[in-house]
Amino acid sequence: MKALADRKEILKSYRGKRVLVTGNTGFKGSWLTFMLKEAGSIVMGYSLPPEPGRSLYEMAGLNGKGRIEQVFGDVRDLKGMEKAFLDFKPEIVFHLAAQPIVRRSYREPVETFETNIMGTVNVLECVRLNPSVRSFLNVTTDKVYLNREGNTGFKETDPLDGYDPYSNSKSCSELVTHSYASSFFKDTDTAISTARAGNVIGGGDFSEDRIIPDCVRCVEEAYYRGAGSEADITVRNPHSIRPYQHVLEPLFAYLMIAKAQYEDKNCSGWYNVGPDDGDCINTGDLVSCFCEKWNHAGKGMPRAVWHHRTESSAPHEAGYLKLDCSKLKSVFGWSPCWNTEKAIEETVNFTNRMLAGDDIRKEMKREIEEMENGCE
Repeated sequence: MKALADRKEILKSYRGKRVLVTGNTGFKGSWLTFMLKEAGSIVMGYSLPPEPGRSLYEMAGLNGKGRIEQVFGDVRDLKGMEKAFLDFKPEIVFHLAAQPIVRRSYREPVETFETNIMGTVNVLECVRLNPSVRSFLNVTTDKVYLNREGNTGFKETDPLDGYDPYSNSKSCSELVTHSYASSFFKDTDTAISTARAGNVIGGGDFSEDRIIPDCVRCVEEAYYRGAGSEADITVRNPHSIRPYQHVLEPLFAYLMIAKAQYEDKNCSGWYNVGPDDGDCINTGDLVSCFCEKWNHAGKGMPRAVWHHRTESSAPHEAGYLKLDCSKLKSVFGWSPCWNTEKAIEETVNFTNRMLAGDDIRKEMKREIEEMENGCE
């Protein structure tokens, strides 16, 4: 079991593998693509161009000539994706492309459903038509479950039925994957899995309506305002409980699942990927930890504080989310490496390096190596 979850061995196994990542210009996609490239994989990214403004994809140098094979395309474009698969002939496919923001899904429900459901159909159709693919992993979310706001962690056997357009579309993406696995891949050599991940935090996330990126934007704005400025962070739902984890935690888990089922199809299935119970905390405690770490580490930086902002007409968001990850642990011998406090500390380190104009690629390599060495 230990060999399955050994992070160094996981990365070594990807050397020379042909890996396609959808959504590779996003936050998690950029980290995953960087890890694969550093591990010696032959990587193709299929994604929309990065959002306007700063992007981790560019900061990590993934847009550099010869770094990876990049196709800028929409997962809703089946013909474009078919050509990418046919040209590249991937062995392993990670599907991360999605419209991932809950509040945006209320504003743009049609785009959200089209991207998250038909995008998954299109990727799986390309996998079905390309026998080169041995391992496919669809990355979904902890929000796929029917949430009655109980106080126990969701198990993979619990019913799927997300509330808002984002969560519901990812529930549908799960069901699409289950259907394809049963209908088309049961008697083939291609292994199919999904990973239902909790909330991720880490350096390089510039997404809208996410709490840690909001914190980073606040301290950065105060930094550029100059001496004496204070970063006043507003929090919408300080009592909402979420399973927070550093971005490298689920990425190593995704790589582990895809590797294991590449070697043994019996490892395929549906997996929750989240932190230990102690790292399912409320948003207020998360932001308090950020402020404490920032104020301690950010010498010469603006002081960070936070307050609760009430929104009378805010769209519905779940108040309690927690995952039971016992299946991932029992099948692979998996255990998380960094707790929430360490995840926040690394995010603060990354942000300080970014504001100082340091080479972000070196910071990313350092964090990857530290997690590898710290989890032996």
